[in-house]
Amino acid sequence: MKWKDSDFKSGIERVRAVLIYGPDAGQVDEYCDLAIEKLGIDKDNLFALDSDELREKQDALFAEACSPSMFGGRKMVLISNAGDACARSVAELVEHSGLCATVVVCGGDLRAGGGLRSLFEGADDMAALACYTDDARTLATLIRNELSASAGIQQITPDAMAYMTAHLGGDRGITRGFLTKIALYVDDKRIVELSDVEKCLPDTGAADMDDFLYSLTAGHIQQTMMAMDRLLYDNKDPNMLVRMLGGHFKKLQNAVVNGQLPRLFWKVEDKFRHAMKIWPEREITAVLVRLNELERQLRTTGMPGEVLLRDFALKLSVRAAKLAIKQRN
Repeated sequence: MKWKDSDFKSGIERVRAVLIYGPDAGQVDEYCDLAIEKLGIDKDNLFALDSDELREKQDALFAEACSPSMFGGRKMVLISNAGDACARSVAELVEHSGLCATVVVCGGDLRAGGGLRSLFEGADDMAALACYTDDARTLATLIRNELSASAGIQQITPDAMAYMTAHLGGDRGITRGFLTKIALYVDDKRIVELSDVEKCLPDTGAADMDDFLYSLTAGHIQQTMMAMDRLLYDNKDPNMLVRMLGGHFKKLQNAVVNGQLPRLFWKVEDKFRHAMKIWPEREITAVLVRLNELERQLRTTGMPGEVLLRDFALKLSVRAAKLAIKQRN
């Protein structure tokens, strides 16, 4: 079955297994936590492992998943960083007749028709839930719900909302963390203004992130590398930067292919419009494929993430610069 948010919240107790996947890793983590909460999973009844450990821990996995809890209550098996390469192993587990645990499988941006999605989407007692990065509409709704409904904020000015939707949305966990911070910051006055957002967002590296993303796709090599230096100096996770870069290219792809320009803050609008002119659809598609591969390498090869990211960002910004020269000529 294919699930939406409402299906997950009302049906998690009735399925034997669920696949939670997509480019928004923060949202994937949220649903995992929600599954544990809704099923009332005690820490002694949770068996978690990475997909890379499936083969070496197969005996322990099946022993945990196919035996009743010694402590009472429901059991859960949580498999992280799953990809289509482990679809066969996952299928053997979730289809086992002796399964006693709810199986939650978490993955990145899995392809349609791949082994994992086909397995979960095609079963009546299993489900797949996609976690895509927030677009301007869903992000604005999230901001209003988190600030207005939950935190009691009475007003969000239009320019503050525009700034937030331009700088957030690549990762649900990062977004929620910032919204918690801004709610505390404006607690007394109950109004969120642009100056408040500008004062809080630098702590999340928003300005440097803008320089990194928009300079890269515009072909500004030196600005790109300097911005990345600042982000890495501030201990930003290379995995998170790769996911943000993927979300940025998807926005660019939507703008180039469908003509749908995202809501942009005025400081970055010129760079984004320039990128729209120089990046053809086939080049963007190739970058998105490469980003998926890079994310897999960061998880599985053991190579330093910073080294892989620096090499990729330099090559990509150089490519953008060459596309800009070609477009001018």
